[in-house]
Amino acid sequence: MIELDFAKDSEGLLPAIVQDAKSGEVLMLAYINKESWEKTLDTGKAHYWSRSRQKLWLKGESSGHVQKIREILIDCDQDTVVFKVEQLGGAACHKGYCSCFFRRVAGSGEVETIGERVFDPAVVYGEKNK
Repeated sequence: MIELDFAKDSEGLLPAIVQDAKSGEVLMLAYINKESWEKTLDTGKAHYWSRSRQKLWLKGESSGHVQKIREILIDCDQDTVVFKVEQLGGAACHKGYCSCFFRRVAGSGEVETIGERVFDPAVVYGEKNK
């Protein structure tokens, strides 16, 4: 079994790049610690460490938009992973978009929305997360 190098970061966190297993679209970037890594391997569902809430987080625990792991890639330094997932519910982003990367910078430097909302976050999470 491969050992990830959680010691490289003072908080024991490693980046997890999340891609749609079929399309290859980047859905989100999150962080994992040893506990979330082990939970992910044990359950086949993506678990992360929430830096804002300082707790273990099963993706989709509030929304039902769970990420089923289809493949995991590990970089050469063993300090970054790519989770290729089946995204249930059609949206990875808590703002209601398929991908957290739903905006792009136009040539003029302005930001434009390029994604379509899949769900209304006010309905799923309540008013505070609109």
